[in-house]
Amino acid sequence: MKIPLRRALRLTLAVTAVLAAILAGVPVCRAQEHKAIVVSANKSLPFSDGILAGNTLYVAGQEGTDEQGKLVVGGITAETKTALDNIQRVIKAAGFDLKDIVSVTVYLADIHEFGDMNKVYRDFMPDPKPARATIQAAGLVNSARIEVSAIAVKQK
Repeated sequence: MKIPLRRALRLTLAVTAVLAAILAGVPVCRAQEHKAIVVSANKSLPFSDGILAGNTLYVAGQEGTDEQGKLVVGGITAETKTALDNIQRVIKAAGFDLKDIVSVTVYLADIHEFGDMNKVYRDFMPDPKPARATIQAAGLVNSARIEVSAIAVKQK
């Protein structure tokens, strides 16, 4: 069986890199345990509020809902504050702090509410602020004005 030269070279380089890592004592591949973080009262939903994988926490989208799962009244400002409080609940339950958040995605029902959302967000998140993307979504569950997801990394 003939192996093309480029493919053989790539394979040789890959094997060399793995052997060098093994000899240096660097783990080449280590399975990470996944732990579900559940803080919401509604346990029937088919997802976790967060998943802890190694030292990284993935927080599911959180809306501005109260303990009973009802949207808070007060529009985008109240919903933003409550959604961020819900993010913080998940973060704390996993043993993380807000300063561990490295990335945030904000989904807005109306991009024109960006300024009002940003005022609440600016005061809530510690410096340095996480990387963030904000997009308008055609529709959010529960007719919410906002949904926020986050990724946090615990420093070793």
